[in-house]
Amino acid sequence: MSKPAKTEAELIAMARAELKAHLECPEGIAISVIPDGDSWEFRAEADDATIAKPGYPECVAMLVQIGDHLCKQYNFKE
Repeated sequence: MSKPAKTEAELIAMARAELKAHLECPEGIAISVIPDGDSWEFRAEADDATIAKPGYPECVAMLVQIGDHLCKQYNFKE
């Protein structure tokens, strides 16, 4: 049975909701979806000032975990 497909916007919205439920992340983190063959992963980007804020490394680490979890449930639909 195939996994349901979600758009980049849907996946990012899901990731942001999960991040908000678990951590206080600094404003200014841009999240994108990077396709990788039959899989995909989240990518976080921010300016130097945002990267220096408390909580940024924890948010990025949590984003990786959320991406691993969601990737097992959903395919990426471009």
